[in-house]
Amino acid sequence: MDRSRFRLPFVLLAALAVLAGCTKEETVEPTPQDSGPRLILKFKFDSTQVRLNNLGQPVAVPPGHGAQSPVFNRMSAHYVEFAPTATTLLGDGEVVYMAPETTLGGALAIDHDLCLEVAEGEAFVNVPLSDLSPGTYQWLRVSLSYQNYDIKLQAVGIPLEATLASFIGYNTYISSFLVKDSTVTVNDDKLQGFWAFEVHDIANPVETGQATGITVPNPLNATSPIPAGSCVVTGGFPVPLTVTGNETADVVIEVSLSTNKSFEWTELDGDNVFEPINGETVVDMGIRGMIPTVQ
Repeated sequence: MDRSRFRLPFVLLAALAVLAGCTKEETVEPTPQDSGPRLILKFKFDSTQVRLNNLGQPVAVPPGHGAQSPVFNRMSAHYVEFAPTATTLLGDGEVVYMAPETTLGGALAIDHDLCLEVAEGEAFVNVPLSDLSPGTYQWLRVSLSYQNYDIKLQAVGIPLEATLASFIGYNTYISSFLVKDSTVTVNDDKLQGFWAFEVHDIANPVETGQATGITVPNPLNATSPIPAGSCVVTGGFPVPLTVTGNETADVVIEVSLSTNKSFEWTELDGDNVFEPINGETVVDMGIRGMIPTVQ
């Protein structure tokens, strides 16, 4: 079976003919254990932000492909690091957050059951500011691990909506997870690119598969590369972050992720409408850039 392709089952086609017409809903922010200032990071999902390739360069959708900007519901991150300079190698900066990992599936993997899923504007990191050493930081690295968003598609001429859940970390142990209304049970490790796909308002099974590509922008590729198969997105502060160690107020950072045409497929008839039952296949579902800004 071609696992890179969303296949809408026969029961869905029959329903259409008749019509001719880390999973956790709650998010819990850490309770401060001290009276000092906090370091807080929150996601923003921006469909108008510049669309980048793996090298952090602006890129258009290639000929023969279609793309859309999905509507994000939730995101998880696995790792957060502040880098002073463009030559700071991955791991040599200030690591302020690391999500739980496990070997339940055999290999070392992100433990999705213990990951925090957040919507836009909710904190995915909330730690004492003292966890970040005094200094000036020009770059932020965030290893993204899970994304859940809504997309549009069409089948036999009928417009539909669907929810896509995809695991974009290096390797993730998943017991089960909620897509939209349906729960998928895995109890195993899944490498980067595993997805599940649920069409709204139609009773049909959830489809699962493996993406062929995940874009991970890293404008520091020449001086600070990331491992293949990881999802460590790198972004520069428009104004470098300086921490003195004498702060009395929280430092809040908005981590703006580019969702600009981040869901991409092979486009067979030139209408830029995702039509999986016509043979159009997903080729990429990676984030298209990151800009961290101190609020």
